[in-house]
Amino acid sequence: MGLAHSPSPPCPTFETLTTLVVALSSVFKTRAALQLENLALRHQLGVLRRSVKKPKLTPLDRLLWAWLCGVWPDWRSALIVVKPETVIAWHRKGFRLFWTWKVRHGQPGRPSVPKDVHDLIRVMSRANPTWGAPRIHGELLKLGMNIGETSVSSIWSVTGSRQRRLGGPSWKIT
Repeated sequence: MGLAHSPSPPCPTFETLTTLVVALSSVFKTRAALQLENLALRHQLGVLRRSVKKPKLTPLDRLLWAWLCGVWPDWRSALIVVKPETVIAWHRKGFRLFWTWKVRHGQPGRPSVPKDVHDLIRVMSRANPTWGAPRIHGELLKLGMNIGETSVSSIWSVTGSRQRRLGGPSWKIT
């Protein structure tokens, strides 16, 4: 039976060299960058202190990292608790929540087609069975009605399909 292999502790010389390189690199950083890095590292220590096994991040923690992502270009270097992709995902989720809120509190979607225009499209499609949605759309524009061709097409297709089912003209000549 073989003995279980345990990883050897890191070399003290390597740790000292790494610490020295990190300290020297901090000389070239701005004061604001150092303060933001300090804030980020202290925050992660606080999260680790209040967690038992797996770090549990609150919505305020996520908000802080999403904010740091926007104001500090080197935020990834200080991130230890979660992956940088996770922070970017939080940022995207924040945008999604904002736009969801914005849509719900404003006028959502495209304005509906007025009933009189809806009825006019039906009358035109029944009176002129060879016209398609582009032709009806053009005629409505000539009358000064501002409506999209896709809206005309969706109204026309319902009317046209009903007409074909009832034995109206078809595109197939027999």
